[in-house]
Amino acid sequence: MFRGISNVTLDGKGRMALPAKNRDALNAAGDGRIVVTIDMRETCLLLYPLPEWEVVQGKLEALSNINPQARMLQRLLIGHATDLELDANGRILLPGMLREYASLEKKLVLVGQGKKLEIWSEDCWRMQMQSWLKEGPETLLNDADAFTGLSV
Repeated sequence: MFRGISNVTLDGKGRMALPAKNRDALNAAGDGRIVVTIDMRETCLLLYPLPEWEVVQGKLEALSNINPQARMLQRLLIGHATDLELDANGRILLPGMLREYASLEKKLVLVGQGKKLEIWSEDCWRMQMQSWLKEGPETLLNDADAFTGLSV
């Protein structure tokens, strides 16, 4: 559903306009209803069409909250999950707490990840890209068994 990279901007009120291709996909998948939460591994946000998020949330809720790691995952992902809707101009208002977490300012990058989009600050995205490229393929090959059967 979501692939590719797009540069977008955040206005002074914290609104982000989505590219037409992403708006169309979000409208088709969930009538423009969206959930945004934090990414626990990277300094970015995750944007899901509501039906896709409901699948993720169901899996999170099925984890035993007696397990401390599972409870932390539930608190962070479900706790930060925020329901949003596209406005008439195809924008979403990102809450201040989420913008602060991901260091979002004016220039943003949207990264398609299949069923979701990642929202990055342009600066964080560039730094992370440089780090990934510097690490090179050796890092990926450390756990090559995880990629059995993958061909690109």
